Amino acid sequence: QVQLVESGGGLVQPGGSLRLSCSASGSDFNRYVMYWYRQAPGKQREMVALITTGGTPNYLDSVKGRFTISRDNAKNTVSLQMNNLKPEDTAVYYCSALFGLTYWGQGTQVTVSS
Repeated sequence: QVQLVESGGGLVQPGGSLRLSCSASGSDFNRYVMYWYRQAPGKQREMVALITTGGTPNYLDSVKGRFTISRDNAKNTVSLQMNNLKPEDTAVYYCSALFGLTYWGQGTQVTVSS
C-alpha cells in the first residue's frame, strides 16, 4: 500500500507560478513511476507529467516548456513546478504512483484566475 499526500495548490493569477509537492510512503519509492494528473470540471482526468524511475520526464504537450516534474528519492517526494500558468490549467491536480498497482493522492486544487 502506497500513500500519497499532495500539497501546494492554491489561487494564482495568470502568468504566475505554483509548485506542487507529493510525499509518498514506502521504502521502494525509487521503484515507483510517478505521475501528475489533473481533472477540470466536466472534463476527463488527463496526465500532465510523469517521471520514470531513472528520472526521465514526459509531459502533456500543452504544458511543455512551462511545467517541470522532478523527484527526490532520498525524501520520497515528487514535485511539479508550474510556471506561466493559464486559466486553462485550472483543475484538481493528483499525484499518482505506479508500483504494480496504481495509487492516487487526494488531490489539490489549482485555480488560475485574475
